Amino acid sequence: MTRRSTFTDQSVTYGAIGATLDPDFLRYPPVGLRPAEDAVRLGSGQERFDRSAEALMTWGIQRGAGFTIADVSAGTGAQYPGIVFDPTGAPLADQPAPRTEDRFGADGTPYIAAGMTATLEHKRRFGTAKTPVLVVYVIDEPNRIGFAYGTTAHGAETGEESFILEHRDDDTVWLTIRSILATAGGVRAVLSPSTRRRRRELTRRELRALHPAGGV
Repeated sequence: MTRRSTFTDQSVTYGAIGATLDPDFLRYPPVGLRPAEDAVRLGSGQERFDRSAEALMTWGIQRGAGFTIADVSAGTGAQYPGIVFDPTGAPLADQPAPRTEDRFGADGTPYIAAGMTATLEHKRRFGTAKTPVLVVYVIDEPNRIGFAYGTTAHGAETGEESFILEHRDDDTVWLTIRSILATAGGVRAVLSPSTRRRRRELTRRELRALHPAGGV
């Protein structure tokens, strides 16, 4: 059964919650946010999908990209079913109910769930950058799984990023990363080119994090 849950009852720093689900977000991004989409093939087969899914849903991409995951909290736990779309972007006629049972990785790590909050910490030359995030939706379908989080405090970037794993009809397994982000304004706007370069490098690390060459 197709399942998806969406949570938007907490404050994020942008208005277009769930915009990474829009099939046309690259052509028609929310005002003030720049869109990006990247994908990588991770291999093929059910085993590859299952192993990658477990890693994805237990913060494997973020850890593989160099982040420490801190202050993880389930938040209020309030959720409501979102609209589920088919591959063409049309809403399904039979909308599913949200998943209610908890899921865990092999080591006992809880799966990422809608409404969960966390702080992504990354060490830099001078200090540690901290990005608090809220998981705004989770997708859990037989051949498609993933989540998106949005920023809950203003920093170098603000917006939403999604990580979706697919086991396609040709048996290949793909990871797609989408984002809608804006760089800080004011005086910090002069740093936008360097921020964008750091973003591209971060995305490359995220795309490699679940690749079999990385040990997943």
